[in-house]
Amino acid sequence: MSATTIKLPASGRRQGRASVKWGSPVTYFIALLFIAVSLAPVLYIVLGGFRTNSQITTDPSGLPAPWQINNYLGVLTSGTFWQELGNSAISGVSTTLGAVALGLMVSYVLARYNFRGRGVIYSLFAAGLMFPITVAITPLYILVKDLGLVNSLAGVILPQIAFALPTTVIILVPFLKAIPDELEEAAAIDGTSRIGFFFRMVVPLSLPGVITVGILAFVGSWNSYILPLFILSDQVNYTLPLGVQAFSSQYSQDTAKVLAFTSLSMLPALIFFTLFERRIVGGLTGAVKG
Repeated sequence: MSATTIKLPASGRRQGRASVKWGSPVTYFIALLFIAVSLAPVLYIVLGGFRTNSQITTDPSGLPAPWQINNYLGVLTSGTFWQELGNSAISGVSTTLGAVALGLMVSYVLARYNFRGRGVIYSLFAAGLMFPITVAITPLYILVKDLGLVNSLAGVILPQIAFALPTTVIILVPFLKAIPDELEEAAAIDGTSRIGFFFRMVVPLSLPGVITVGILAFVGSWNSYILPLFILSDQVNYTLPLGVQAFSSQYSQDTAKVLAFTSLSMLPALIFFTLFERRIVGGLTGAVKG
């Protein structure tokens, strides 16, 4: 009797582990299918930069034979690419710092203080998620023009910060709400001011959420195309998405070189997102739990 009671749970555990480990073949097939559909265009662009125009014309879906690096070397040795890369870096870093700093302060007030209209303000930020920048591009351009920021990176950075704030606030508020009130009371007893508590306790404890919103703001700014297209008219101020469009128009007959330029343009954001993927998932998980 006792032997039977020991064997049955063991077999049940083995079956449970096997089912969790392997799962359904259909699930894996669907997952691999989505991965292939997502990676195929990226691989085509990257490999296309290592080919010649004649290879692409003869066999559009083939591999480089032989491999050519002149297309990538030509892009890397051009001053235009590095100038546009610098503009994108300035825009991305400035947008990230502005969105994180303002969003953290707003989220702290909404999460830690009770005041009339708090729910309305939070609802306004939540509603901001439903309005993409393309909907407001015309009045936004008029506003930027009235401020005298047309054809400048500041005219791109400020609206990007504004449109990044809803996501930042929605993610950070649960993190800040999860900080125990007893911790703030203990800090007040020790003589820590509210500002001191914010910088010494709130910022470190909400670091996973801060990293998450920072990555999302940076990648969103790096890939932004519509706003720079309307605001920037001088090629000196172009960011990389606009640079790709201008480069493809200038070298419309040189498909391989256009593919090389496109590959190098998307590579920094792709590497950045890949390195911090776990941070993003962990931050979003913490926001949902909070």
